[in-house]
Amino acid sequence: MKRFFASFACASLCLAASAAGAFEAKSPDVAADKPIASKFIYNGFGCTGGNVSPEIAWSDAPAGTKSFAVLVHDPDAPTGGAGFWHWLVVDIPASAKGLAQGAGDAGAKGLPPGARQIESDFGEAAWGGPCPPPGDAAHRYVFTVYALGVDRLETPAQAKASVVGFLVNKAALAKASFTARFGR
Repeated sequence: MKRFFASFACASLCLAASAAGAFEAKSPDVAADKPIASKFIYNGFGCTGGNVSPEIAWSDAPAGTKSFAVLVHDPDAPTGGAGFWHWLVVDIPASAKGLAQGAGDAGAKGLPPGARQIESDFGEAAWGGPCPPPGDAAHRYVFTVYALGVDRLETPAQAKASVVGFLVNKAALAKASFTARFGR
């Protein structure tokens, strides 16, 4: 009997994993495990880039998705273990299939209606491109799209990136990521 329940549990988990595995995120602008082009690099802190947010697309979101969030994080930033948040977009409508290149400008004019940007670690509610310290090995920039089971993420006023990340993960039905690199 134990073996039956173990097999049933495994079958259920394997089915859930394969369904979750169908959710995919990608970018025509930022290739997985490739260097990020200067057009998307931050313009400040010693970096000279275009600071344009790349296009991000997703497909095969799970049933029950009510909104999306996009978070971009550098886990290699020398911040004492916290990494560095480069972009946080929440409340993206469930009908959206991606974000256009340039959607992360400070005015958020390119975002779908209702979507909002949260302040990044650069101190702006906008895309902040990669800008690792000179001489560091190339940093990883993890682009993650979350399918959420809520229409709107209830964030406290002036919520910091880590709190928003916690709330996004709490509401997530699935997530899909890709990683690109940049060093200088």
